Parts: sequence; C-alpha cells; structure tokens
Amino acid sequence: MHVRLHERRLPVPPGPITIMTSTSLKTKLSRWENGHESVGLPEYRRLFREIYGRTNAELGFPDERTDGPADELRDRIAVARSVDAVTVAAFHGQIEQARVLDRQFGGVHHLDQLRHQIDHMQELLAHLPAVGQRTALAGALTEASALAGWQALDREDHTQAWAHHERAKHAAREAGSPLLLAHATAQQTVILLALDGTAPAVEQAAYARSIATGGPALMRAWLAATHGETLAAAGDRDAALRAFDDAYGLLPADPVDPALPFLFLGGAHLDRWRGNALALVGDADALNQLTAALARLPPTWARARSRLLVDLAYAHAAAGDRDAALGRARGQGDRPADQLGAPASAPRSSGPAAGSGSMIDVRHAGRGLRVAR
Repeated sequence: MHVRLHERRLPVPPGPITIMTSTSLKTKLSRWENGHESVGLPEYRRLFREIYGRTNAELGFPDERTDGPADELRDRIAVARSVDAVTVAAFHGQIEQARVLDRQFGGVHHLDQLRHQIDHMQELLAHLPAVGQRTALAGALTEASALAGWQALDREDHTQAWAHHERAKHAAREAGSPLLLAHATAQQTVILLALDGTAPAVEQAAYARSIATGGPALMRAWLAATHGETLAAAGDRDAALRAFDDAYGLLPADPVDPALPFLFLGGAHLDRWRGNALALVGDADALNQLTAALARLPPTWARARSRLLVDLAYAHAAAGDRDAALGRARGQGDRPADQLGAPASAPRSSGPAAGSGSMIDVRHAGRGLRVAR
C-alpha cells in the first residue's frame, strides 16, 4: 500500500496498542507509506478507513473477517470450559454467605445480588459441554435458586419464588441429585400454602418424601417435618403429629451434614417447627413448645426469632390471650418486618384454631419451612 500520511494526523486507537509512542508510530507510518510493512492490526485499518473515507479494497487492505453468531458461541463455550473445581467452590462460598445474611437480615435486600450470581451460573451451565464440572455447577445452581425462591417470598413475590424453585428442580435433575430435587420440591410447598393451596401442598410434600426414601437421615427428617407442616396447615392434627414423630425419629445425633448445608434441625429448630404446627391446629402444648424453643434459639438467628415470635403471638391469640399475643408481636420491634420479611398474604390455619385468633391478625406464612434453614 502506498498512501501519503505525513500531512494527516493519525489518532492512536484505544486498547492495548496505545502503548505505542509517538516516535514508534511515526516509524510505523513511514514503513506503511513505503510498503515495507502491511497494516496488520484491525484497529489501525479502521482508522485509515475513517480518515480517508475509503474501503479496505480501495486502501489495499485484505477483507476483514467479522465475528458471527458461531464465533460468539465459540467464545461462550470457551469461557464455560474454564470452570473448574475452584470456580464451583467459589460459587458455593458465595451461596453460603448469602445464607448467613438471610438468616440474620432476611432476603429483602440481598435477593438482587443472588439473582446476578444465578444468571452467571446459568449462562455458564448453558454453554458447558457434558464433561468436567457440569454436574457440580448444576448442583450449585440448584442451591442458589432454592435460596432465591425463599428470599423472593420476603417480597411477597410468589410468581418469582415459584420460578426460582422450578429452576432449582430443573438444575437438580441436571445434577442427577434426588436429594436436591426433593429439597427444592418440598420447599416449594411454602408457596402453595401462601396461596391457600393446602391440598396441593400436602400432596407435593408427600411426593418429595418419596423422592428421597434412600437419602441421609437428616434429609428424610427435614422432609417429614415439611410434610407435617403442610398437614397442620390443612387441619389434619393427627397426621401432622405423626409426621413430626417421624422427623424426631429420623433426626441423627449429629444433625449437621456438610453435604446438606441448607438444612438446620438441631437444637431448637425442629422444636420450634413442631410448635408452629401445634399452633396451627390449636394444640394447647404449642405455647410450651414455642416458649422453650425461644429460650434455646441462638441470638444470631434473627430471622428465626422474628418468625418464632409471630408463632407465639398466633398461639396466644388462638388461646384467647389478647395481651400476650400483642406482647409477642411487639417483640419483633428490634427487627422490622420490612427488613426481615413478613409476608401477610399467607393463609390462616384451616384447623381447629382457625378464626379463634381474630383479635389479632397473625397469619401463617409457612414459617416452619422458612425458618428451618
């Protein structure tokens, strides 16, 4: 190419090649003008086209290859294939951090951040071949999506919560994990309860138990308690108590499983869950069990404390003790409802206690499920 550039001012393009000095650029211009060197970088060719208003052919440049859809797909697959065990571990670390924040502060202010992480994992999974870390990444996506569905309920966004759980179930199948599938399926019942769908919730909880019949005892205990929750919401006291008896019978001596970091049944957790169910069916023992659980609940479980106080308020209201109910409800003052999330659109109990708490509007929001994390 022989073009005279000495009277034109050639701007230095942005990007890595801006490290070229004025002297070296003048040298390059001279070599280009005299045909000793071709203009190899696309950035400089673009500048020549803009300066002269000419095409590549008119300037003697070869035709440039433009990226098409296949090139973009190739790049995305290459990025996805870079996912390794360290990457998946980092995702799990972020999910665990989100759980800690959820327990202490609720999900109202943290859901958007979790959704960004989910979008990133979903994008990688969509372009990751069926080798390497695909199964592990799908497992992480399941956990993140189930947590996001949980947090969406703090915003009373049942549609978003349902969609997150559906993604969690799909990812669990991709991961080939019946345990993750059972967990997401059972946790989804809280949405059905919030929409007055007690019968479908009972059916889905029972189905979730059937998925994990051979799973770890901790998972089966959690699923039994989930089933008991839904049965209590449906007003079936005897079946609910039998399900909780199953949960206590299955609960291992050490109720902490690193492989199931989203399940908490040790200490006061299963007791307060059962107390919630007792309150729903109007059992007089609900107050004793919930009060005892409150005394044993670690102070860092702020969300759980808030829910438990609501359960106690409900139990006092069902017993006709208006002053005690109001006192328990006001006990949440150190954690505002809009911070921790306190859905008010969930159904009341359909059991014997239904309507007996009319002196105070304390509604059941599937709290046994929600605080059992």
